[in-house]
Amino acid sequence: MSRWTLFILILLLGLGLGLVYGWVINPVSYQDTTLDSLRKDYQTDYTLMVAEVFHQEGDLDWALNRLTLLEDKSPLDSVENALKFAAQAEYTLPDMFLLRDLHNALKELE
Repeated sequence: MSRWTLFILILLLGLGLGLVYGWVINPVSYQDTTLDSLRKDYQTDYTLMVAEVFHQEGDLDWALNRLTLLEDKSPLDSVENALKFAAQAEYTLPDMFLLRDLHNALKELE
């Protein structure tokens, strides 16, 4: 048996064993999680996405429903926390303006 044949045979054996292990022996288990378990930067990105949709659509009720998924004290707290983190992480000015606009719209409700 040549070296190349042995190399390809071992490579295929390793690939096959890796697939069996990943698909049969220890497959990935997906679990439901909540948004409040995300890291702060991901929570801020989520809040920014809500602010972008709010800016385009102007639907404050939709934004409130989405922000309550972060499970902060209030949606206003979620946006304030996002603004603080975004300032520390040096988000771009357009992103900061979107968050600020959502913050101002929420403040008008109070």
